[in-house]
Amino acid sequence: MKLEGRVAVVTGAGSGIGAATALAMAAEGASVVVADIDESAAKATVERIERAGRRALAVRTDVARAADNQAVVERAVAAFGRLDVFHANAGVPQWKQDIEAVDEETFDRIFDVNVKGVWLGAKYALPVMRRQRGGVFLVTASTAAIRPRPGGQTYAASKGAVVTLAKALALEVAADGVRVVAIAPVATHTPMLPTFMNKREVDEEGLARYVATVPLGRLNQPEDVARAAVFLASDDAAMITGACLEVDGGRCL
Repeated sequence: MKLEGRVAVVTGAGSGIGAATALAMAAEGASVVVADIDESAAKATVERIERAGRRALAVRTDVARAADNQAVVERAVAAFGRLDVFHANAGVPQWKQDIEAVDEETFDRIFDVNVKGVWLGAKYALPVMRRQRGGVFLVTASTAAIRPRPGGQTYAASKGAVVTLAKALALEVAADGVRVVAIAPVATHTPMLPTFMNKREVDEEGLARYVATVPLGRLNQPEDVARAAVFLASDDAAMITGACLEVDGGRCL
């Protein structure tokens, strides 16, 4: 098992990529703290992990709040004795809008969750890893950071910010044996997908339009990103830090 004996925190783990990653890391031997603003969703993910015979803990977490980030790190260490992986995955999407139509409240919400949430996770998780002389901090970015789509400028800017943040943090903690890596998924079959398509629910037309932009001919499943996260968290990726791994079926080519 790639993560046997390790402890991971995954934010936004009540659904989508976060839930798939929490399950995948648990399957590879990690004890997982499932963090989500929706406590019932977090508990549902924990139940799935525990049914498979692994250890997990649900913690209600608003990643935009410093106290919640500090608490989830402290709960992980208190429950399992250490912290080896922190996957800052929680994020919010943007309805397709031209810049003049985006209000300041929308901008603030996207940056509070997508950027400040990652920054706060790093602020509290990385000191623990540095003291341990090892650990991996993962960030869910997006292909929007590399090849944005029209009407998604605020979301794209937030994801571009965390790619750069990951690179800066990687330099900051490398001497302590800690790695920092961003993951850039293409559109993924999660509850956020309709928003990216500017629809209330996914339909054939919207799906076909998005799939046509991906050379491999499909969108991500959450498990595609989860497998990449497990790899990056494992010793198989021991020489990867400061990178942004595109899990995109060729979208960014």
